[in-house]
Amino acid sequence: MNDEHFLRRAYRVALQARARGDRPFGAVVVEGDEILVEGGSKQGSSGGGPLAHSEMVALNLLLHTGIARERLARATIYSSGEPCAMCAAAIFYSGIGRVVYGLPAEAIAAARNAQPHTAGLGLSCRQVLQAAAAPIEVVGPLLEDEGAIAHEGYWVPGAA
Repeated sequence: MNDEHFLRRAYRVALQARARGDRPFGAVVVEGDEILVEGGSKQGSSGGGPLAHSEMVALNLLLHTGIARERLARATIYSSGEPCAMCAAAIFYSGIGRVVYGLPAEAIAAARNAQPHTAGLGLSCRQVLQAAAAPIEVVGPLLEDEGAIAHEGYWVPGAA
């Protein structure tokens, strides 16, 4: 299996999050060909609050498994959207060694129509992870057209 396979899985998790009334984001953590955990955003009807991004949900699930740190270094997190600065920092602190994302932050901002309450810190995932003491590979954007599907019509005022 390859990056596209697991990124498509993250896109499916994003669609599931949207279907249950949460924001359309998904993340999957993989070691080799084994899915360790998946997490969809819990921002919305799940009531997870502003920290319940899909990456944070997946990382919390992962860390509760007690997985060994050396396995995390070999793991990849697949995110339907480019991780924000908060999530990128959490990925670093989790020990995960690789990030693959679909939609870039710019495409997500455009889909949101630049709503002020959704503005980020202005730091890309790469910028945050380049400041890390240990190198973390970042791959993306990938399969953007497929990733945009979960966002179609979602950010329209009154639609979500």
